[in-house]
Parts: sequence; C-alpha cells; structure tokens
Amino acid sequence: MELIELPKFHETFNPILSILSDGKVIHHRDLLKKVVEKYYSKLPKELLEEKTKTGDLLILNRIAWGKSYLKKGGYIFYPERGTVQITDKGKKSIKEVIQLKDVEGSSDLMDFYSEEKSKGISNNIQIKNSTPQDLIDTGFSEIESQVKIELLERLKNIDPYYFEKVILILLKKMGYGDFIETSKSRDGGIDGIINEDKLGLDKIFIQAKRYDENKVREKDIRNFIGAMSGDTTKGVFVTTSDFDKEAVQKARDAHHTIILVDGKKLVDLMHQYNVGIQIKATYEVKQLDEDFFDGE
Repeated sequence: MELIELPKFHETFNPILSILSDGKVIHHRDLLKKVVEKYYSKLPKELLEEKTKTGDLLILNRIAWGKSYLKKGGYIFYPERGTVQITDKGKKSIKEVIQLKDVEGSSDLMDFYSEEKSKGISNNIQIKNSTPQDLIDTGFSEIESQVKIELLERLKNIDPYYFEKVILILLKKMGYGDFIETSKSRDGGIDGIINEDKLGLDKIFIQAKRYDENKVREKDIRNFIGAMSGDTTKGVFVTTSDFDKEAVQKARDAHHTIILVDGKKLVDLMHQYNVGIQIKATYEVKQLDEDFFDGE
C-alpha cells in the first residue's frame, strides 16, 4: 500500500512554477491557494488540515518555503509587496524536474548565501551530519534570515514619510528619549529629533533615506552635517541601502558624532527590538534534569 503524505517543500517547486507560467503577477496568498487546488486537493482531508506547532496549515507552510527557495534561486521574484512573478530563468525551467540540489546549486542561491554569510547571517545547506541541536539552530537562523529579507523589502516599499517614523519608533524602543518629527516641507535635511533628556538639552538629529539600490553619497552626509551645525553634535543617518566609501569617510572625519546605519544593520536592530515584526511562537526544548535523580 502506497504511503500518502504531504509534499516536502522542495517538491512544490514545479507546481509553483506551473501556476506562475503565464507570467502574470499573482498575490502570495492566491499562489498558495492555486497550488493546493490544482496539485494537492485530492489528498486526505486530515493531511490538508495538518498544522505546524504555530497553528499554520502545514501544506501552505511548505509551499511558502518552496516559494522562498525559488526566489533565492532566481526562479521567481517579488515585483511588489505581497506579490510573486516568474523570472526568465523560471520560465526556462518549467519543463524540467527541479530538485532541491538544482536550486541549492544555482549561482543565484550561492550568491545569496555568500552575501548573507558576509553579513553575518548563518545558513547551512548541508545538514546530513547535523545533530538535533544543529538542526534547531539552523532552522531558527533560516527563519530569522527570511524574516529580515522580507522586512528589508517591505521597508524599501513603504511611504518615505512613514519610513522616517519607523526609524524614530525604533530609536525610542532602543531606549533613547522622546522623539519629535520635523516638518516635511522645511526640515532642512533633518527627519526627526531625539531628546536624550527630559528637558531636551541633549539632542540627536535623525536623517532617514529610503533607497532601493542607490547608495548614500558623501554629499548627503555633508548636507546632514550642515543641517546639524550649531544645534547638536550627534546624528544618526539611516538608509535601507548602503553608504559609499566617500560617505563613510566623511562621517568619520566629521567633528560631529555621526552613526551610519545601513539596511542590514537596520533590520538587525528591528528584529532585535521587535519593531515591524511579532513573535509567532515560543518553543520549549526540554532535557533530562540530572539533579532530580541525584538522590535516587
């Protein structure tokens, strides 16, 4: 008798690409629904209703992870918030049977993991010789990495004014004082002001630039310093992208204290202080209490 079970996440690669094969942009939730309806609707009801420990439907969870890997491998991309579309690489692979080794071995995924590793995010592709603790740690790292990727993508697409407010909320949660949002029309290069003390004697000026690919340049730092002059000696410049070498050098050479926060550092801080994210579930890992048996 053939054992019937839910598909592994990598077994959803081809069904996902098939649904996207017409090249149209589709919403994330619609994609998951269509994959289930076309390929897995005949599975036993008890399987389709099986849930993860966090309460999500397991079948949808696995398709979502399949989508995540295809995105990292360059087979699909996210043109807008919450949407999915197939790439040229994905179209060329539709008639092939895509296996996990194909996605993991693709140059796109290798570039992704190399980039994440250089950023200090740990990802282990080979887990055959891992201990259960290794697998737990790897799983948490993978989930954390994915959340940060999605968080940065969302930040790059939100309203610029709301992005400025997000930064001020983050600094507030980090323990800095009350913040003041500056006028949008006449802010003089300053997006917000943090009062480190109740009387506002010590101030930190904030500049937030929501960029996609463009880097912050030396001119941006120079303008920021000019806007600070005479009012404070402390400033924080935040961007969703990165700073070019000249900008970094300008901040270092300044008489003011200028802290630069790039996109990677920003999502690290937001993840650490739970800004823009929420705790989905808390897991308990139990082990034998040796002290309990010491008196046997």
